[in-house]
Amino acid sequence: MILSSLLEHFNESETLKMAKLGHELRGKGIDIIDLGLGKPNFDTPEHIKEAAITAINDNWSHYSPVPGFLDLREAVCVKLKRDNALDYRPEEIVISTGSKQSLANAIMVIVDAGDEVIIPTPYFTSYPELVKMAKGTAVKIQSSVENGFKITPAELEQAITPKTKAFLFSSPCNPSGAVYNQRELANLAEVFKRYPNIVIISDEIYEYINYGGKHQSFAQFKELRDRVIIVNGLSKSFAMTGWRIGYTATEQYTSKAMEKIQGLFTSGTCSIAQRAAIIALTEGLSSTFAMTEEFAYRKKRTLELVKDIPGVKCSEPDGAFYVFPDMSYYYGKSDGQNIINNADDLCMYILKKAHVLSIMGDAFGEPNCIRFSFANSLPRIEKGWRRIKIALEQLA
Repeated sequence: MILSSLLEHFNESETLKMAKLGHELRGKGIDIIDLGLGKPNFDTPEHIKEAAITAINDNWSHYSPVPGFLDLREAVCVKLKRDNALDYRPEEIVISTGSKQSLANAIMVIVDAGDEVIIPTPYFTSYPELVKMAKGTAVKIQSSVENGFKITPAELEQAITPKTKAFLFSSPCNPSGAVYNQRELANLAEVFKRYPNIVIISDEIYEYINYGGKHQSFAQFKELRDRVIIVNGLSKSFAMTGWRIGYTATEQYTSKAMEKIQGLFTSGTCSIAQRAAIIALTEGLSSTFAMTEEFAYRKKRTLELVKDIPGVKCSEPDGAFYVFPDMSYYYGKSDGQNIINNADDLCMYILKKAHVLSIMGDAFGEPNCIRFSFANSLPRIEKGWRRIKIALEQLA
């Protein structure tokens, strides 16, 4: 069978590839500690599960509208007003099967062949691949651990060309945990005001996992509001990764375009998950804040463990549940059998020697770094980093 040439233009997700390898090793009876984990190790809160059970018993089992149930879209609007002081109407909301589909919808309706999309590094692994699928070009602004993995207005303006169609980023960031504060976003917003044709796709999936203060969105700036596409969802902050609920918020013309695209792929997302999502968004955030408090404790302990390893440079994450240290100190070293040339080699070495799963920084646009999650339990995190330290001590 001859497959489409489209497959040649993008790469398989490294996070999914490493997860697959971890599953294979576990199947052989090896105790793999997953610090590549991109999901909370918490269960969905009881009140949300009860809402899903009620929905099943009430026979919410039929097709849902393509953009989502009206009362769920209303609940998203309530959330945006309550938590972000943003005014949106239900017609400006599209509910999707996870925030990754929301991202794909946004990119597919914005990006055309030859368009450029500016993406600061590090970035979520799917960003440049989705741009490629839309026949666009990803223009990357390189950042570093020294500047906290944030870009400046000057760097942004330098990357803009007549072909620039969109700017795509996340705050809090996966994988670095960088969070742009209000002043930093305002400074970038001043650049965007000078280029009225650039669309801002703002991935805010880690909004509530924020250790430094109130979440900030580009949509707060009135001059930009109608060319900002907010992408969000319930996976991370409500421990609902398997429920697959994401959403976008933007002006109605673009929302209708995304609805059209989604109608061709999946139509409306799972009706039961949507009913549960209404309760998640409207019945308080105590469970979410409790998870974030636990993540904050794990972050503190993880940073202590990382700092105990020679040669590693690591900035403190202000959000999400990852550390993204520069591990290039170990490049060129060997244990006598394995030579470490790059992050791929180091990740595989850590997996084979320490039986700890991590994700190479190349997947996120930063080849000197490796992503480690602290979304696992604290005992597993501590055990994992003890193993990593022992394995790295064997490299000379």
